Amino acid sequence: MQDIVNENIVSFINSFDKGDSALCRTIENEAREALVPIIRREMGAFLKTLLAIKKPERLLEIGTAVGYSAILMSENIDSGAHITTVENYAPRISAAKENFRRAGKEDVITLLEGDAAKVLKNLSGEYDFIFMDAAKAQYIAIFPDIMRLLARGGILVTDNVLQEGEITKPRFGVTRRNRTIYERMREYLYEVTHCDGLQTSIVPIGDGITLSVKL
Repeated sequence: MQDIVNENIVSFINSFDKGDSALCRTIENEAREALVPIIRREMGAFLKTLLAIKKPERLLEIGTAVGYSAILMSENIDSGAHITTVENYAPRISAAKENFRRAGKEDVITLLEGDAAKVLKNLSGEYDFIFMDAAKAQYIAIFPDIMRLLARGGILVTDNVLQEGEITKPRFGVTRRNRTIYERMREYLYEVTHCDGLQTSIVPIGDGITLSVKL
């Protein structure tokens, strides 16, 4: 993965990181060795800060992978708060379940298996914190359900929106195989920044995020 921010700056920022639990560090190392995409360290620190500000009670994550970010968030929320996370890839589902067991977080984190576009339609109630880190081409398709599920005053964080800088290129500067993702991400960025129900900022951290608050 390539950072959109200068590598020296990223390293400098991360040198101040206080670190996470021993298990989080272990899972992070295991994921990186297995080439499983997980959130960057500076993104983890940013999430922890947002959680400290918002103190959410109901959290929804789209894209569990091996459970690293869900466990990280679970270690930084109040007692009684709950995380629901959605994953569609069977090998990662198995790894995530095992990691939740290792972390002793099976009562705090609920993993829903299946395609997010279908799973979200069966969810009800409101979530005061939603973290999207799944298939990028899917963001625009699930956006209506995300808005339905996000509580007023709730925070929506969408990861990897700048696609290692490719999103800034003209369409024909993007490889043909990436054009569908490119077009859908541009559509998503326009929608999330122009939606009357959200106040949104695009933040150049990691691979770029959008940070939104529902009005």
